Amino acid sequence: MRRFAYEAVDRRGAKVLAEVEAKDGEEAIAKIRSQNLFPVRLRQKPQARKPGGRRLLGRMETAFARPSRKDLTLFTRQLSALQDAGVPLVSSIRALDDQMSSRLLRQTTNALAEDIENGETFSAALAKYPRVYDRLYVNMVRAGETGGVLDVILRRLAEFREKSARLRRKLIGAMIYPATVVAVAGLILFGILTFIVPRFRVMFDELQVELPRATLLLVSAGDLVRQRWYVFLALPFACVAALKAVQMHPAGHYALDWLKFRLPLVRRITKRAAIARFSRTLGTLLSAGVPILEALEIARETAGNDVLSRAVARVALSVREGENMSDPLRASGVTNKMVVQMVAVGEQTGSLDSMLLKVADVYDEEVDMAIEGTLSLFEPLAILSVGAAVGFIVIALFLPLIKILTGGLHGGGL
Repeated sequence: MRRFAYEAVDRRGAKVLAEVEAKDGEEAIAKIRSQNLFPVRLRQKPQARKPGGRRLLGRMETAFARPSRKDLTLFTRQLSALQDAGVPLVSSIRALDDQMSSRLLRQTTNALAEDIENGETFSAALAKYPRVYDRLYVNMVRAGETGGVLDVILRRLAEFREKSARLRRKLIGAMIYPATVVAVAGLILFGILTFIVPRFRVMFDELQVELPRATLLLVSAGDLVRQRWYVFLALPFACVAALKAVQMHPAGHYALDWLKFRLPLVRRITKRAAIARFSRTLGTLLSAGVPILEALEIARETAGNDVLSRAVARVALSVREGENMSDPLRASGVTNKMVVQMVAVGEQTGSLDSMLLKVADVYDEEVDMAIEGTLSLFEPLAILSVGAAVGFIVIALFLPLIKILTGGLHGGGL
């Protein structure tokens, strides 16, 4: 038998610190719950053995790497199904160990099983790998352990991750078409300026014709591209590096997020996507039993936009002072009237979690429509832009020819 020190809360919310004897952590938790207590922390006495070299290597790898979102979502979904079927937690984790395609996840599942066997709670074991299991994941699991509904919480967490992944795929998919059009158009213009314009210039020099301003501008652009071609090739990478550098500074990161909420074609997607993510995160946490202040803090950190994060911080301050959420949300101007009204109704009826999840569903649909609308608007704009550029090149190249023909006709008439 092993001896475990634990921290728990009773039905009135009072903290209880005591010890219990059991053969493993699961039996210890069962004994604690049989006393009508809800375990929060569990620790074996004496301390568990130190990890060996192989496990230490696994911990070092998880400190610098992340598993794919798909692998972690699949792990959560399968673990939820095993818990729902009544399989013990350690057995469930070890059963999934052989099914993980990610080497990193296999290492963490092995370590998780050992930690739980040595008396730690599942959430405490997860918290050791912050780059694999974020705060949202750990806090939802902790809420599931406290309420004895770990299978339900894992299912909700898997659904949350799946919906977030779908939204992410839609946003990435929406950017593929514009990026492809811009890249192809850029290559076409680069080829015209590099190979076609110089041949026309040689012809104009041989004819000794005075070039119009438009043609001079085109020829100068062609010379610049041919002489400084490496600058134009490096320009996209330089822009990406500059954006990354700006994002690393807090003020620059906030400025970029502010622009995302203001630019005409971008704001329709980014604003709705950020509000959908925040609403779904907060609603999921509240439905899992996480206290509202802690849930607001986690939702603020995972909002993905500094403008929205600052608005949520003001909301948290208002709630901490005993006020409601709807008033500071309305004052922030980040969300529209519909969101504020649904939050107000949720607070009045005590169903804030379900209202927030409905807001997330509505905004997910609006993100889909915004993506479709932006793409339908971008296509004619892209065609017009490329057509205007090609039209300018054609006109600039043929203006000297027209001048030569016109001069020749007038000369023949004389």
